[in-house]
Amino acid sequence: MPTPFAIILCTCPDKDSAKKLAELLVSKNLAACVNIVPGITSVYSWEDKIETAHEQLLLIKTLYTHYQAIETLLRKQHPYEIPEIIALPIERGLPEYLEWMTSCLSPN
Repeated sequence: MPTPFAIILCTCPDKDSAKKLAELLVSKNLAACVNIVPGITSVYSWEDKIETAHEQLLLIKTLYTHYQAIETLLRKQHPYEIPEIIALPIERGLPEYLEWMTSCLSPN
């Protein structure tokens, strides 16, 4: 049975912007945890050219109900003109971990 949880993917151009966004999301109780995966290479089309960029990937663990607030925050704070913001469902998870996520995502 699907859960109300999601992982949101977001790439960042460098370690500093990734860390800033991760800390902001956790401090505002929008994410229970954000993993920063360094050293990814992205190949994509931009303005009719094939581009390659070295980026950091954020794995944002949250509730689907927080998606809109996360999208708004990322659009405002992210250095990219059009940041990658993609939500994926968490279909299943260790119940204790999901309970921990819920406790982190509750307003203080």
